[in-house]
Order: sequence, then C-alpha cells, then structure tokens
Amino acid sequence: MARKAPSKARKTSLPPFLSNPFVLALAAVAVVFAVAMGVATLTGGRSGGGQAQQAPVQHAAVPPAPPSVLPATPPSSPAVKAESPAHAAEGPEHAVPEKPAQDKAEARPPATTVAMLPPPVPPALPPVQAPSGNAALWRKNALPAEVPPGKPIIAIVIDDMGLDRKRSARMAGLHGPLTLSWLPYARELSAQSKAARANGHELMLHMPMEPSVKADPGPNALLVSLDKGEIVKRFRTALDSFDGYVGVNNHMGSRFTADRAALTPVLAELHRRGLLWLDSRTTPNSAGIGLAKELKMPWVGRDIFLDNEETVAAVKAQLAKTEQVARRQGYAVAIGHPHDATIEALASWLPDVQKRGFVLVPVSAVVRTHHAGG
Repeated sequence: MARKAPSKARKTSLPPFLSNPFVLALAAVAVVFAVAMGVATLTGGRSGGGQAQQAPVQHAAVPPAPPSVLPATPPSSPAVKAESPAHAAEGPEHAVPEKPAQDKAEARPPATTVAMLPPPVPPALPPVQAPSGNAALWRKNALPAEVPPGKPIIAIVIDDMGLDRKRSARMAGLHGPLTLSWLPYARELSAQSKAARANGHELMLHMPMEPSVKADPGPNALLVSLDKGEIVKRFRTALDSFDGYVGVNNHMGSRFTADRAALTPVLAELHRRGLLWLDSRTTPNSAGIGLAKELKMPWVGRDIFLDNEETVAAVKAQLAKTEQVARRQGYAVAIGHPHDATIEALASWLPDVQKRGFVLVPVSAVVRTHHAGG
C-alpha cells in the first residue's frame, strides 16, 4: 500500500506587493499623514470659529493683531475723532483727559479743531443811512402842535382804522388832534386817511404782526417763520399802501416784536425811510424800543390801553389813568380802537381835557419833545 505523504500546515500567502517592505513603509506614512490632517482640520475649525467670534472685540478694544489674523474692517478711530473738536473748542477748563498709551495712536489731528470753530458773529444791526433832523419824513408828515413848557401832554392813538368804515369815519369826525393808525389792507385806504388828515388828525400805519396767541393778524402779516427777504418785502408793500403818515405801530405782534432777529430788518427799513416807531407793547418782552434806541431812531411806547373792556365807564376810567401817567412823567400815550364805547367816552372827555391842565397832542409831538432820535 502506498504511503500518503505527511500533511503540512497550510499557510496563508500574501500578495507579492504587500510583502514588499518598501510598499509597507509608504502605507505607514500615508496613514500617519491622514491622521495628522484630520487632527489639524478639527483643531483649526474650532480655533477659527472662536477667533471669528472675538474679532469684533479685538478690533474695538485691543491693539492690532499680527497681519495674518488682522480683521479686514477699517479701524474705529474716526468715530472717536468726530466728538473731539467740541471739547477742544471750549477752552482749557474743559480739556479732555489724556488717553492711555494704547490709544495714543488715535490722537486727533489739530486741523479738525479749527474746522469746528463757530462762525464769526454778524453785526447786531445792519448799517442804516437815514435822513436826520428836519429832513426826516416823520417830521415832514407831522401835524403841527404847540407844546407849552411845563404842561403835561397826552397823545390818543386809535388803532384798527379803515376796516369798519362807519366807525372809522365817526372816530375821525371827533375834535382832535388824535393820531389814527390805519391797517394796510383796508379798502380805499388813501381816500379814508386823507379825509382824516384834512379833519386835523395825524396818521400812522398799523402793521399786522404775529401774536403769541391763536388769533388772525390779517393778510400779509409779519411772521417769525418768514425769512428776512419776505419780511422786508411784506413790510415795504404795507409801507407803500398809502402816504402822509409819521410812523408805524404794531397790530397784535406779541410774538413777532419779542423776536429781535425778526424785528431788526423792520425797524431798519423804518429808520431808513425816516419814520418813527410806536411800540404798542402788546408784550413786556418786546425788543422794539431797545432796537430803536440802538438805531438812534425816533420812538415812543404805549402807556395805557383804553378799551380792553368795551364799556363807556371802563374807557373813562382808563382815560383818568392816562391823566395820572401824564402828570407823573410829563406825557402819556394811550391806545384805543374805533369801538362805540371808546367813541362815546372820547366825545365827552376831549372837550374838557385842556381845562384840567393837559395838552392834547399828536404822537409826533411826544416823540419830538421826549424821544426824538432822528
């Protein structure tokens, strides 16, 4: 019997290329490189995310980072510079404390301080060339009046003339002299005013101006919201509505006359034409008299309102107060309106006022003897 060959242990043979040591070395290198790349990716992702979150904080508060990690946004120093000139212009007592060393790179350039300085202040009043002495228009249009020395004088001014033609005619028919102030938008103004002047009364223009209360001053009134050009334009139109008057007083105007900037071109134009200013004093804050003094133009202010209460008894009481003011300061200016009560009270008061030692005069006589500025 033939013998079987003894069995040998079976070996698992590898492919020939895997048994090559060079190939095995390359495989080991590849595995190590792949592991290193994975770790680097994971680590870089986490650190990059944290850096992205912190970038705004570093940009605003810490010194600049190295070029490799510097954010692309512009530096924030201009925002700081914009606030600096206001402090720098205030003077040494308001100087800003010096910043820490890390902020010195953000020092503000001195040129911006110069740029923020306030503009030069313009002159308070424009230069005005006005006629003086007897050449002034207010003197030419003034009603002649004798003022005996030592006697108190009273001027009665009646506003709002011309709209109510019936009552305006009744007021103009009283024995004067009165000073009648006409609204520039009254109809047939020239004819009405000339008739009053022929009856022995002095004339004024009653200029509508903005009040501080809700009330309508009338068309083309002077308003503080208007620019200087429009204010002068409206005022010149009113001044040209009729002639023969000595000056202007304000209709309403408690807001406008309190605004020095708005009132300045009005009085400058008035002074340029050689006319006087009567401040109706519809507000204690009026800048009118102060401006008139600065311009050295003729002016006067109202002392008494006659008919805030429209009854004959109330008007007579106010006329008595007018006499008291005239005795105390040597003159008095009272303002009323063409109301029935005012007409009736004046009709009974006028004939006897001189018997009580007063002289009734037009308003120009008060200006000439007490406040002549031009």
